[in-house]
Amino acid sequence: MWMTTPTILNIGRRRSTSSHSSFSVEGCAAPLRLREPVHMKPFHQNSTPATGWMMAWLLAAATCSQGADAPILLRDVFKEHFLVGTAINRSIATGVGGGRRAQDQVDGDVALTKAQFNQITAENDMKWQLIHPREGADGYDFAPADAFVEFGQRHGMHPVGHTLVWHSQTPNWVFAGTIPPPESATGPTSEGSRREYAGPRTSREELIERMRDHIHTVVGRYKGKIKAWDVVNEALADGGPEKVLRDSLWLQIIGPDYIAKAFQYAHEADPDAILRYNDYGLENPVKIQKLVTLISSLQEQGVPVHAIGTQAHLNVSTAGFDQMDRSLSEIARLGLPIHVTELDINTASGGQRGTGADIGANAAATQGGQVSDADRRLADAYAGVFRAFVKHHQSVEMVTFWGVNDAVSWRRFGSPLLFDGDNRPKPAFDAVIRVATEARATSDQ
Repeated sequence: MWMTTPTILNIGRRRSTSSHSSFSVEGCAAPLRLREPVHMKPFHQNSTPATGWMMAWLLAAATCSQGADAPILLRDVFKEHFLVGTAINRSIATGVGGGRRAQDQVDGDVALTKAQFNQITAENDMKWQLIHPREGADGYDFAPADAFVEFGQRHGMHPVGHTLVWHSQTPNWVFAGTIPPPESATGPTSEGSRREYAGPRTSREELIERMRDHIHTVVGRYKGKIKAWDVVNEALADGGPEKVLRDSLWLQIIGPDYIAKAFQYAHEADPDAILRYNDYGLENPVKIQKLVTLISSLQEQGVPVHAIGTQAHLNVSTAGFDQMDRSLSEIARLGLPIHVTELDINTASGGQRGTGADIGANAAATQGGQVSDADRRLADAYAGVFRAFVKHHQSVEMVTFWGVNDAVSWRRFGSPLLFDGDNRPKPAFDAVIRVATEARATSDQ
């Protein structure tokens, strides 16, 4: 229930203009105003035209019952369905301004995070490059990750660690050794725009030991505090169906069993943590089939994979109910919980054909200005995507936005989130809230 106090609310009059709709609700001191006209798609085939106005009134009534000035919170309206979270950066975790965000802006980012979300993910500070930049037991830098965990504990949030094993943002020392690299290692990688480490390599045995020590140390330090881990990130190859796994240094040096070993070591370090495989582009049927192939193989081996993370870095020209419904239906065949791990929807015209998540290629993907009618199209896209999440709520346990607001997003030029750089809700926020309202009204029928 949204309504925190028992209140009998009788619907009053609705007034509508071209710019807003308002409702008078018995017991409320003032009409409750929605920031935009309500044009609601039927939530199911038996809905009537009046249903949309009833949904909107229920939203207004819920707001009234909490006080006319009470904010509408994502974590509350979806609490019967899934956790709603966000990735947070170091400034939010520590509360200290710097870089692109002044102190007053960071204060606003922190306040928005605490108000709207009940789950947080470390955007960068648990990646190998930052938490373990130097070789050896004294090569760790735990302070930023500790601040992240403390932030989650202090505010009663569900913290997620990101990420333990990844082809990117891993320091060169991890792969370095005395074995001459193959000639093919001297050029750019075949997948992604950046060059991987191309020097002398370590052995399979030594890289396995480095991975085991890293996972045991990091997961062990936060045992019982971090509730879920992205154990292996983006191990699937892009492109056609002929190649399942990305040709990363992990694969080249250890072999395909590096994935199973990573999950094994994480489970040893914290048997109670939820261990996820995480990847992007799982809206693509070819990549979904690769996911099914990989995870099915791991399941047959008894590897402790507990959930699937689908990143959901989407584009406004293709995102919507149908795309996400198909994706979630296919992923659900694996019989594992689904976590939407890095949700955003790019509105930049330059990136509408891309489905990758490469940081180096992101600059080009968010250039060229925004698509026409960006706010409306973003709202429609988010509404469709969240309808799919609600439909699949028995599988979807968590939905995490990749950033608190547009200004701190890695795709900031694509304005991909529900809040602008001043932490003001955009029309997409209203659209997502209406999906929750529709779902609530439908469940009460």
